[in-house]
Amino acid sequence: MRPRLSFVVPFKDEAATLRELTVRIDETVRAGLGPGETYELWFVDDGSRDDSVRTVEQLIAERPEVHLLELQGNFGKSAALAAGFAEARGDVVFTLDADLQDDPKEIPRFLAKLEEGFDLVSGYKEKRNDPISKVLPSRVFNALVRRLTGIRLHDVNCGFKAYRAVVLKNLRLYGEMHRFVPVLAHWKRFKIGEIVVQHHARKFGESKFGGGRFFRGLMDLLTVFFLLKYERRPAHFFGGVGVMLLMAGFAVLSYLTVLWAQGEPIGKRPLLILGVLCVVVGVQVLATGLIAELIVHLGAGHAPYVVRRRLEHSSEPSSRTTSVLKASGEVPS
Repeated sequence: MRPRLSFVVPFKDEAATLRELTVRIDETVRAGLGPGETYELWFVDDGSRDDSVRTVEQLIAERPEVHLLELQGNFGKSAALAAGFAEARGDVVFTLDADLQDDPKEIPRFLAKLEEGFDLVSGYKEKRNDPISKVLPSRVFNALVRRLTGIRLHDVNCGFKAYRAVVLKNLRLYGEMHRFVPVLAHWKRFKIGEIVVQHHARKFGESKFGGGRFFRGLMDLLTVFFLLKYERRPAHFFGGVGVMLLMAGFAVLSYLTVLWAQGEPIGKRPLLILGVLCVVVGVQVLATGLIAELIVHLGAGHAPYVVRRRLEHSSEPSSRTTSVLKASGEVPS
């Protein structure tokens, strides 16, 4: 039976929280499900080194709703989410962090917001229980996102979100693009909403946040800004640069040609080298744009992760290694 709700929870070294999180989700969801409705919970292991996987195995033996995707190693949160999205079958898909800072009691409020006509609802941790070293960079980052993309979310990077399934079918995650899912969905003309959610202090483990993460986020923000404007027309970007270089090169060479026609030597002029360089680089940039157009037209891409094991309630643990070949996330049997 197709579940009404799917939950995708990526984790890395969160053994102390997974059981309690499962119980909280189950208690909240069952209170709101109608007759015959079900849900599923996909835990995605992103290279844990503690007892997290063993904990999920125990949960699977106890609860048919729980499933495990164990990745081959640490591929990052975007890849882990993409793997979970590929398996999720629910009409509505939730994502939340495994550290218990997100409160499952907010789930009904997300569903109510979706019923207002939104396609994606993002949480907003108005009061954050995190150290200032994490809060301040987040605020700066969100301000930059709002400025560059025009999307008016307070917290674009909040991990607690609810999606209609159609949204995920039209998104492709790689690198660290999970931060920009609302931006990418907004660009696809989906309706984006936001609700204030309660945020708890971390009780177990350590935050995976670091300064390098902020820098990578800025680089990905530039990538998203480029994609929003030129994903389907890269030749417009490269073509503009290439044409300007060609025009500058032709102007310089035309000027030198006039001087040469008047009998002046131009062979040792640095301006000649500049003119030729502008023309050559301009042609190369234009060619790059055409190649990019060809890649956009033909490229399908591959999934940015490898699944080591897929474990469900009725299956036996297996050490089989499975390569995921498509961005749609279909796992060959």
